[in-house]
Amino acid sequence: MSSAVLSHPRAPQETATLTLSYAQAAALALSEAMEADRNVIAMGEDLGRGGVFGQYRSADGQALVERFGPDRIIDTPISESTIMGAGVGMALAGLRPVVELRVADFALCAIDELVNQAAKNRFMFGGQGRVPLVARLPIGIWTASAAQHSQSFEAWFAHIPGLIVVAPATPADNYGLLHAALASGDPVVFMEHKELWSLQGPVTPGPQQHVPLGKARCVRAGSDITLVSWSKQVHAVTQAAESLATLGVSAEVIDLRTIWPWDQQAVLASAERTGRMLVVHEAIQAAGFGGEIAATVAEHTSARVARLGAPRIPVGYAQSLENESRIGADKVVAAALALLKR
Repeated sequence: MSSAVLSHPRAPQETATLTLSYAQAAALALSEAMEADRNVIAMGEDLGRGGVFGQYRSADGQALVERFGPDRIIDTPISESTIMGAGVGMALAGLRPVVELRVADFALCAIDELVNQAAKNRFMFGGQGRVPLVARLPIGIWTASAAQHSQSFEAWFAHIPGLIVVAPATPADNYGLLHAALASGDPVVFMEHKELWSLQGPVTPGPQQHVPLGKARCVRAGSDITLVSWSKQVHAVTQAAESLATLGVSAEVIDLRTIWPWDQQAVLASAERTGRMLVVHEAIQAAGFGGEIAATVAEHTSARVARLGAPRIPVGYAQSLENESRIGADKVVAAALALLKR
């Protein structure tokens, strides 16, 4: 690593609102952070060509390596444990690495470095070491990609003390939450959905759109039922809320945004007010994070609760099999109406 990595930070400049894709929004946040702090670097496979999803390519099409050079946008061998191990070492040495693992499924090859090293270092050594690392782990069903490229593991990482877990649903939140993750000082599992990369939306560069970790977003106000979700499922849930409105049901939609820490105050207040709460996620329902939310709401409010997730099956390659694992708006509407009848 060149000595230039250690120069003084420079604050990002505010600009007008832009229309960016989910991928471009993340690339913008990363490039701003790299401009502001020379200790921020990125490493992983295919970063030199802009990333496998274009998430390391700016809105004008330029790969970030052309702007920051190969010492800071680092192409690595195909070895997830090596990539993560190097990132942990860099973080302990004072850098702020973004570790790209292509898809969350492949992160299992780096699980020891992330779960036993990055997550626990601060606690095992009395705070003498910090691991300000962001692990980008794209999650979710990726059309026709089958069982080993379509999984959602947010509940696994939420279970690990020392890890922050983030799952943005919009370009604006991908921009704002990535800034927050890079500034957190602790290891962050940053889970972007594989089928959101092309989603377009408004992004206003600058600190005013940085999103605090652990703060949910109320997407739609309602009074009859609370619908809680995150990542791509927020869009299915919002569509379901619109369908429910035609049936005379007022549904409040909450985008959790951060899985850990999650915004208990916002969810509990909404559930207490509406009296019913349905949590929806693309991940398999059994042992999913929706169970944690449902249990917390049941323990602290009088609301009736339910959860909706995928069946406990591998995601199939055939479209008909893949659809069995998808949770669309129709399934959300049916689950919400069933809960309203209880």
